[in-house]
Amino acid sequence: MKTTIFDNPASRLHAVPPGHPEHVGRYEAARNALLALPGCDWVEAGPAGMPDLARFHTAAHVDRVLSACAQADDGEWVALDPDTLVCSHSAAAALGAVGGAVAAVDRVIDDNGGAAFVLARPPGHHAEPDRAMGFCLFNAIAVAAVHALEVHDLATVAIVDIDVHHGNGTQRLAERNPHVFFASLHQTPLYPGTGGEGETGLGGNVLNCPMPDGVTGSQWRARFESEVIPALKRARPELVFVSAGFDGHADDPVGGWGLRSNDFAWAARQLAGIARDFSGSRLVSVLEGGYDCPALGRSAAAFVGALSEA
Repeated sequence: MKTTIFDNPASRLHAVPPGHPEHVGRYEAARNALLALPGCDWVEAGPAGMPDLARFHTAAHVDRVLSACAQADDGEWVALDPDTLVCSHSAAAALGAVGGAVAAVDRVIDDNGGAAFVLARPPGHHAEPDRAMGFCLFNAIAVAAVHALEVHDLATVAIVDIDVHHGNGTQRLAERNPHVFFASLHQTPLYPGTGGEGETGLGGNVLNCPMPDGVTGSQWRARFESEVIPALKRARPELVFVSAGFDGHADDPVGGWGLRSNDFAWAARQLAGIARDFSGSRLVSVLEGGYDCPALGRSAAAFVGALSEA
């Protein structure tokens, strides 16, 4: 698949306190690994506008985040929750992440196919319509999914979340929009404590696959193949989205799974197949978690490389 990387250089501006796991080194590690891949186009992401954010977030939430950033003095932080802090430049990073995801949708639709990977931080899948949490300020993939439905008039989209944590914010979108199918494979018990199998959305448009600590790559692949792939085939999405979190890697300090970079490459090939069969080969992925920098770089490169070869 023709693959475009939407790079958000403003990711470097989102400073966090020393020792925080969601630091700028994550972006640099992923970027350096992706630069070594042959054949990918690179596009610089621009910021999202207020109409984009309003597709998912409340005006009060957007104002709260932007105001907190504006209030932060140089070298200081404002806490939106115990884990989610902003500095004076965090708004630029978060708006660039959303802008990159929206532009990625436009690109794969205008080009009649192709894969896109949004290289940006902070992540977004925990951000709810009215709440920042879990390092996440704005939910880029949720905004982009609604953009695809409303601006490009698609009938249905699918979002597959492969982060080790449940994408609670993105699930909120599916719970109120029957045109969105959401599937998540995540560790439980683990933050944020949501994503039980009984959470099935609107007539079954949510599929949660919680799994315990210690899951191996073969176990993860088996659950993916037996549940997620058949559900995607039933959903018949016109565009496939992927919340591409790589914190399920065996070296990651946050999760407790044993995945390797080749497992993420395998998932990319499976999802590219779904995109080819149902979505006109249109796939948009957004970087979420991954907190061991070497593992993050290897995993992101394996995932994007597999997309470009699919």
